Amino acid sequence: MRESLVWLEGWRSVAEPRHWLTGKLAVITGASRGIGAATAEAIAATGAHVVLAARDHAALDAVARRVRNAGGAATTAATDVSRTTDVERLFAAAEAIGPPAALVCAAGVLKPALFAETTSELWQQTLEVNLTGTFLCCRAAFTVMRTAGEGRIVNIASLSGVYATEKFPGLTAYNVSKYGVIGLTEAIAAEGKTDGISAICVSPGAVDTQMLRHANPDLRPGLTPADVARLIVALLDGPLAAASGANIPLFSNA
Repeated sequence: MRESLVWLEGWRSVAEPRHWLTGKLAVITGASRGIGAATAEAIAATGAHVVLAARDHAALDAVARRVRNAGGAATTAATDVSRTTDVERLFAAAEAIGPPAALVCAAGVLKPALFAETTSELWQQTLEVNLTGTFLCCRAAFTVMRTAGEGRIVNIASLSGVYATEKFPGLTAYNVSKYGVIGLTEAIAAEGKTDGISAICVSPGAVDTQMLRHANPDLRPGLTPADVARLIVALLDGPLAAASGANIPLFSNA
């Protein structure tokens, strides 16, 4: 993880201005806590206006206050990313401020269940939020970015969705949803190339979030949300087009 950040920082310093994000508008889903909240605060610190989306409006307001108290600009939009109408409202609110130049899809759910005990409802809910929600937000952003002639998308998947990494019992629906996010990102990158749109996937291992603690209280995470957020900012600020379509697995911060 640290080696990746050093490499990206060096690459960025010779290829582009320090903060591509400065003065731009960025939409972050799942921004009420965890990776999404940390990423929103890190992006705002570059001088971007952040639009924060999540279902928990009170938690969103708390993140927005932290951004503003640090001198940043933030707008909140209560959003269930699995609902098309909610996503449409989110991007209408964003476009009222300006064209979104960056999107980070960090919204996600994780409810463990052994395969034989995975209900249709759990399967559907997991895929609707983790995969369909990412699709809906990326599609909305892609349309705006194509008109603008540029845009950068970062999707959060998971090591659970990376081929040939160790899988754990009870995560069937989650694993499948994250495999899908990786494939979706590759498809967006392929179609966005001619329109100046780049897309990349970040697949962390265990991150110290409330979602992970609820799912597996005994697991000791090797990453913090701030670790992942720093990498996302470095990716967005760097020459992302050269890596568009890639998936970056994060095993630890050691």
